[in-house]
Amino acid sequence: MTKDDPSSPVPVRPETVPRRRLLAGVAAAGAVAVAGCAGDGSNSADPVSIDDDRACDQCGMVIADHPGTVGQVHFEDDEPEGGRPAQFCSATCAYTYRFDAEDEGRTALATFLTDYSAVDQAVFEEGGDTMFSSHVESEAFGRETALTVVARSEVIGAMGPDLIPFSDEGDVDEFVAEYGGEAMPASDVDRATLEAL
Repeated sequence: MTKDDPSSPVPVRPETVPRRRLLAGVAAAGAVAVAGCAGDGSNSADPVSIDDDRACDQCGMVIADHPGTVGQVHFEDDEPEGGRPAQFCSATCAYTYRFDAEDEGRTALATFLTDYSAVDQAVFEEGGDTMFSSHVESEAFGRETALTVVARSEVIGAMGPDLIPFSDEGDVDEFVAEYGGEAMPASDVDRATLEAL
């Protein structure tokens, strides 16, 4: 058999993958595996629209009557809030409620907040404060893991200082340039973040 003979077996060299790309792939696969092991069923939860007369599960205020970020948290234990996710008039109420519930042993499947990259928000002044409109339709929500929030900006929400979420990093930069504040991944918010508001 010669080199030009088509019936001649040609040795196949395994394709080489650059080490950096290989390690990145292994790391990504590991992260997915860890998320699966942690029992995060959040991909099965979807945001719902909030009824116009729904009261905040944390503070009792009517959600649609107030400006700013609104939120909802889906729990593993069959939504004891009456067959629906817990719903909130602000990001601070959403996180406070979720942290308290987790301290009591409940498991949050997914947290959704207003995604100001996905809505046409109105900006208005009231009593010298800058506020963003609230949005309660299901399409207005973004999954916490896909959002960046801005803390300590000039924009306030229903409960005063609030976290303003965006899914687009360009929108985050524009917001911070205009209203100040500090950006962070929404999934990094903890009790200390809320206390620092």
